[in-house]
Amino acid sequence: MHPFALHPQLLADCHLLGQLPHSHLLLHRNAQVPWFILVPETELGNLLDLPTPQRDGVLTDCKRISDYLTAGLACPRVNVAWIGNLVPQLHVHVIGRGPGDPCWPRPVWGNLAESRDYGAEEVDAIRAALLGST
Repeated sequence: MHPFALHPQLLADCHLLGQLPHSHLLLHRNAQVPWFILVPETELGNLLDLPTPQRDGVLTDCKRISDYLTAGLACPRVNVAWIGNLVPQLHVHVIGRGPGDPCWPRPVWGNLAESRDYGAEEVDAIRAALLGST
């Protein structure tokens, strides 16, 4: 078994926020929509293949992010997906959506024409809201 490492593409595309109880938490760099990525420590590529306790733990982490998106950021919709077509490492996208976002109602993939990176203060505030002060 190899030591766990986040896929380089995830690290290039995201800010690493820290660790939730069952997954590493990343924030996609494009701030046009609130887009989080959770990465459990596993060599398996499919969420549904995880042992039940680990899968349930990852879904609990997803719920934590969903609650932040709906209650904290007032996103009316939350999209959750684990696709893995380009990045083979299991990762779960949790994305806040709503009629005001730049690609609504289309999927975010391939439809975010503009890009804006988060400022350091924004990243720190999101990290604190989800993980507490570090």
